[in-house]
Amino acid sequence: MTLSAVVAKLFFSFLISFLFAFHLVPILRNVAFRLNILDVPDGCVKKHKQPTPYLGGVAIYVAFLVSLSLVFPFENQMFSFLVGSTLLLFIGLIDDLVPLVPYQKFAGQVIATLCFLRAGFYLKSHFFHNVWAIPISFLWILVLINAFNLVDVMDGLATAIAGAATVSFLIIALSLQQFVVAVILAALLGALVAFFWYNKPPASMYLGDAGSLFLGGFLATVPFMINWGQYNWHGYIAPIVILAIPLLEITTLILVRTYKKIPFYLPSPDHFSLYFQSNGWSKKVVLIYILTLSVILFVCAYLFTFGLINLSVLLICGTLFLIFWVGMLKKKIKT
Repeated sequence: MTLSAVVAKLFFSFLISFLFAFHLVPILRNVAFRLNILDVPDGCVKKHKQPTPYLGGVAIYVAFLVSLSLVFPFENQMFSFLVGSTLLLFIGLIDDLVPLVPYQKFAGQVIATLCFLRAGFYLKSHFFHNVWAIPISFLWILVLINAFNLVDVMDGLATAIAGAATVSFLIIALSLQQFVVAVILAALLGALVAFFWYNKPPASMYLGDAGSLFLGGFLATVPFMINWGQYNWHGYIAPIVILAIPLLEITTLILVRTYKKIPFYLPSPDHFSLYFQSNGWSKKVVLIYILTLSVILFVCAYLFTFGLINLSVLLICGTLFLIFWVGMLKKKIKT
């Protein structure tokens, strides 16, 4: 594939997705109001001022699918990938309409994860024995699905984190000349950028569980499409770095809720974004802070992927980042 053809496909994939999502969101917003598909404030985790429509995730998914169908052939592996993604979308949509109990939601996530694994999206690094590759991949996908579901508690936050991760994977895929993966990522990015216009503070449309589950599943699976070991034998660690913020969110929530003797699957106001807001940060400042950290994480992941820093340096950077993250949240743990 020539450079001009790659650029054209990337641009077309992004543009179609962007335009479709940008015009679809207002339509779905009106539908959500008419059908009363609204996120109602509860004063605990949901602290927005007025009921806000869901269905943003549906707009992202449809725009992504339309763009992909025009630029990418649906082979068996891609079909299975879309089956898993669609299943996550519908599980989230059902939960938005008729709240599911935790085990029902988790069962659906497990089935979707098995679809991804069945399609061949799992860890294939020579570092891991085949016996461990599938279980680790299974756990990775499930954790990321729930991490994005948990981080989606503030206007624009999950969308911004997903967008930053998508850009990070896109740049690395292009640098590794894995253009097919780059086209897939460009299709998602266009939809995310368009949706962010409506999802930024003050949000007029939310992702809903449909959107957060879909994004979590997508971003957990797409790293398995990239050959991370091309320049660095330990390159498979890079996705952990890129997705560190949602991973830290779910880890922190489990620890804090366990400390407070709250079941980890029940809602509580212990999310980092809510903590920052309770300490005087505006939503805009929280987004800028998270995007800044995302850029730092991307730089570390990029340098590591291409062997420009070694594992020891990455571990030092990771330790410093973790100390900084915990330091910012230490008051939260004490409350």
